[in-house]
Amino acid sequence: MNQYTRMIVVLLILSLVSGAVLAFSYEITNPKIQEQAQKTLQASIMSVIPGCTKYEQVEKEGMTFYIGVDDQGNKKGVAFKASGTGFGGPIEMMVGYDPKEGKLTGLEILSMQETPGLGARITEAAFKDQFKGKSVKDNFKAKQDVKVITGASISPTAVANGIKSTLDRITKIYPVGGDY
Repeated sequence: MNQYTRMIVVLLILSLVSGAVLAFSYEITNPKIQEQAQKTLQASIMSVIPGCTKYEQVEKEGMTFYIGVDDQGNKKGVAFKASGTGFGGPIEMMVGYDPKEGKLTGLEILSMQETPGLGARITEAAFKDQFKGKSVKDNFKAKQDVKVITGASISPTAVANGIKSTLDRITKIYPVGGDY
C-alpha cells in the first residue's frame, strides 16, 4: 500500500469515527434540548398571560395559539409567537393578548442575537413592561408610542414592528371584544 492510499484510508476512518461520535452525541443530547425548549415555551406562555395556570394549543389559519386558562377554566388570554429582524438577526417573541379588552398582556423575548449591553436590553423588564396594557389599536412606532433604548433603536423597532405585523393577523382571527 503506498503512502497516499494509507493517508486516504486513515482520513476515511477518522471521518467515519468523527461522524459516529457526532451522531451519538446528537442522539444523547437532543431529547434534553427538546425538553428544555418545551419548558422555556411553557414558562413564556405563563408569563405573558397573567392568571394563567394551564394552556391549550390551538391551530388556526396556519398559526399556533396558546389559550391560557385559570384553575376554574376561565379563559385568561391568548399567547402567540411574533418575530422581527433586529441588528443581529431574528428576534423571536411570545406575546400575550386579551381579546376581550383588545390589549396586550405581556411580552417575552424567546431568542435574539442582539449586541450585549445595547440591543440585548430588549430582554430587560424596563423595555418589555411598556407593552403590558398596550392597545392593539396603537401604532407601535418606535420613538412615538414605543420607547427605544439609547444607542440601539433597531432592536426596539424590530420588536414593535414584529408585534404590530403579527397583531394585524391575530385581530382578524380573535377580534377585539370577541370570544376565543
